[in-house]
Amino acid sequence: MRSRDSEALVRIGPGTVMGALMRQYWLPAAMSSEIEADGAPLRLLLLGEQLIAFRDSSGRVGVMDHRCPHRCASLFLGRNEEDGIRCTYHGWKYDVEGNCVDTPNLPDSNFKNRIKAKAYKTVERNGLIWVYMGERQEAPPPLPLIEATLLPERDVTISFVQRECNWLQALEGDIDTSHFGFLHAGAISPNDVPEDSLFRFTVANRAPDYDVADTPTGTMYAAYREAAPGKTYWRFANFMMPFWTQTPQGAFASHLHNRAWVPMDDHHTMFVSLTWKQHPPSIGPDKHGRMMPGFRRVFDYLPNETGWYGRWRLDRRPENDWLIDREAQKTGRNYSGIDGIHAQDQAITESMGPITDHLFEHLAPSDRMIMATRRRLLRAARALAKDGTMPPGVDDPQIMHAVRSGDFVTEATLGWRDAYDREMRAAVRPLKMAAE
Repeated sequence: MRSRDSEALVRIGPGTVMGALMRQYWLPAAMSSEIEADGAPLRLLLLGEQLIAFRDSSGRVGVMDHRCPHRCASLFLGRNEEDGIRCTYHGWKYDVEGNCVDTPNLPDSNFKNRIKAKAYKTVERNGLIWVYMGERQEAPPPLPLIEATLLPERDVTISFVQRECNWLQALEGDIDTSHFGFLHAGAISPNDVPEDSLFRFTVANRAPDYDVADTPTGTMYAAYREAAPGKTYWRFANFMMPFWTQTPQGAFASHLHNRAWVPMDDHHTMFVSLTWKQHPPSIGPDKHGRMMPGFRRVFDYLPNETGWYGRWRLDRRPENDWLIDREAQKTGRNYSGIDGIHAQDQAITESMGPITDHLFEHLAPSDRMIMATRRRLLRAARALAKDGTMPPGVDDPQIMHAVRSGDFVTEATLGWRDAYDREMRAAVRPLKMAAE
């Protein structure tokens, strides 16, 4: 890894090549339920910019720079009233599009027409507030057509979790398949897993082979192991531009989820997870009906606060060593000593520091998906910077729709591409079901 490449990948603020790439896409920024009409503004940190979100009296959502254009007082302190946010310093008021609609301390009533707050386009869909921070504010690109984001809110579980590290190292935990057999499943013996569970192949062989490829949407890996004589066990996962992942959490044909790793700033990331309720993650109990050790999937949140980093924080944190249980680790009750799959990933990626030192790494053949994804991101960001080439999915969002992850078994003679295509043809399509 070259220092220049590393810096290009991890820096996402204004004026950076990766930040410019991110700003071409709509960002899932908050849950609709987080802001109420005429309620308190919400501090939002997105791509290194300090913003506020508010819902006006008519229910419309505004997202803008937190600084009043007059004297830079924070609009977080503002009054959300009568279809606008009013700065409490001099009473200047702005609508959701950033237009100044009132300057009550000035005798010239037309002065307001010269003032505009820095505001971004917003859209609400299926329980999420989306923000577009790019230059095409007058005619932004279409919303993403990522499958789980299209499900009605009643059919999807939405979770937000803040992670105290750079977006890239957080995301890369999702596309590193071989860690699953250690960090998450290291305390599990194949003898503990029911015979009809595909999970037993993961713990029977913790060093899978891989195929990795660029795709129209990003990158994909196909990890494979022998399942039985003449059979192959597959685990597929995807990275989709600019920060979306799909991990093999369930049966390929029926499980549906998408995850976003939205950069707040260079050192903080917001994880946004959407899972189809009808087919949640499917690794079941052991042979004795007990939960697999360390597999708890509940998020234990601290109370939300109003600060820039006050939303969706877990109680397992760097300052308390992620509540690691050394006794459980020592006795083998839990391989990592940390309870919960997400908490385990959180501890590992945060333990790398705010930004991983890529020059200290020694990547191995098992990291081919990570290498391919970094290269894909760099190519896209630099092509945009050099000649304005739009990255995948910005103006052609339909390519993001038919992408799936999961596990399954096939005959050993089937190659990874044919195996994926065959399973895609058999996959359950919840939106089609809803239409019917």
